[in-house]
Amino acid sequence: MKTVKIRPALIGATTGLFLLLMSMVSPSFAQTEWNVGISGGSGGIDGFIFSMGQYYGVPERDIVVIRERGIYEEELPVVFFIARMAGVDPGLVADLRMRGMSWMDITYYFGLRPDVYYVPVVVHRYVPAYGYYNSHPRGTWKRGDLRDRDIVNQVNLKFMSEHHRYAPGKIMRYRNEGRSFRVIDRDISRERNVKDRDRISRNRNDMKVDQNRQKKVRPNEGVQKLARPNDNKFKQGNGKAKQAYVHNDKGNGKRWRGN
Repeated sequence: MKTVKIRPALIGATTGLFLLLMSMVSPSFAQTEWNVGISGGSGGIDGFIFSMGQYYGVPERDIVVIRERGIYEEELPVVFFIARMAGVDPGLVADLRMRGMSWMDITYYFGLRPDVYYVPVVVHRYVPAYGYYNSHPRGTWKRGDLRDRDIVNQVNLKFMSEHHRYAPGKIMRYRNEGRSFRVIDRDISRERNVKDRDRISRNRNDMKVDQNRQKKVRPNEGVQKLARPNDNKFKQGNGKAKQAYVHNDKGNGKRWRGN
């Protein structure tokens, strides 16, 4: 039996080609992993991060990278909000936060004012999570009026109310009940999905009702009109009946009679 020897050069070429193909395919594999993690746990991309990505117009992967640097989850919207308002990279905002700077200090660092966090909403009753609305009207907010947690509440309130088109007052009430913003985002999404399903169901029922109405025939429809005895004579004469001048039985009168 003849032994076939494989040349080292051929092995090297095959290995190089394999590595080249893997380098070309690996980005798509990485993208697939990020996409399937949307509904996953803490290591993937969940609904809260997905909503942030849609609202701020950034890839969900970039949000996860900022989170992995040590930024708390509910502070992530603050990072991207300040970055958008200041026109800087979110990584720079995260670096300042990780150095121990407060959110208000970072706000002034980029030349912003506390009013950027204001959300127009009427507070009908005292809500502890947003109590500063009663004591600090818009235009009077100063450096020391908003603490870190206040800024977190304000930014998430703006983000969720605008992204979901949801009443800010309801979000404030949910926050006051102790719900996290992740839970609030989930509950609003579920509520909207239920409303969408109900609306689709109502539209389908309305379409069925309209179709049934169209199928029904009115009582007089479908009944052919009976022809009168002289109709054929009129048709043959093009609608003009021949007339004759005759006497009646008594001979003292005249009348017209059609033939």
